[in-house]
Amino acid sequence: MLKVREASRTFNDGLAGFEDISFSIQEGETVGILGTSGCGKSTLLRVLSGLDKDYEGEIKIAKAGRQPVGMIFQEPRLMPWLSVEENILFGSKDVQNEKKEVLDYLELVGLTDFKGHYPKDLSGGMAQRTAIARALIGQPDVLLLDEPFSALDAFTKMQLQDLLLKIQKKRLSTMVIVTHDIDEALYLCDRILILGGQPGTLQAELSVEVKRPRDRGSSFLAGKKSEILDLLQLGKVVE
Repeated sequence: MLKVREASRTFNDGLAGFEDISFSIQEGETVGILGTSGCGKSTLLRVLSGLDKDYEGEIKIAKAGRQPVGMIFQEPRLMPWLSVEENILFGSKDVQNEKKEVLDYLELVGLTDFKGHYPKDLSGGMAQRTAIARALIGQPDVLLLDEPFSALDAFTKMQLQDLLLKIQKKRLSTMVIVTHDIDEALYLCDRILILGGQPGTLQAELSVEVKRPRDRGSSFLAGKKSEILDLLQLGKVVE
């Protein structure tokens, strides 16, 4: 579904960004990207999304849906003058067809009763649910998520993590998630890519070989977390 080969994106200082990264993602797979601050995680996601085209190397996305990629950011980025339904359709390239489907996506993210509400009337979790529906309605081949729940409280974050799992199961979505939360990566992802250095390089790749839904407190995930912390330089805090 997604293939990255010897991709690099560095800036004038020669340090920020990433270099010589290669990996591939299968259809329906959820892959997490972890690493310390400044190793190029978000830059990599911007390159994958097409927002940053000044890179070297090769990136291929097998196109099957209406658009190659959908993007979910840290903040919902909703238009305050548009309703929930209108925000979901904002930027649509196929409004006629997607307007017929918007109720399905509202139901999928649990906002059926809020389609006429405006962003000022929404909680943080509801606003992010709206952003998720907006990204999904174009039926992207790959869904990219840049720390999508980092601004939310712990309980809301867990609710939306479970929502992602529901979406993944129902839609067989292919997802790439940048996160600073090791527990989140272990709960959601089939594989985790560890980036490190400046510019960032791919340091390690771990498979999370346990079926979902997962027990957040399992000894298996605790062991994997310890392994990841070791890879991130002996328990160094992920910023």
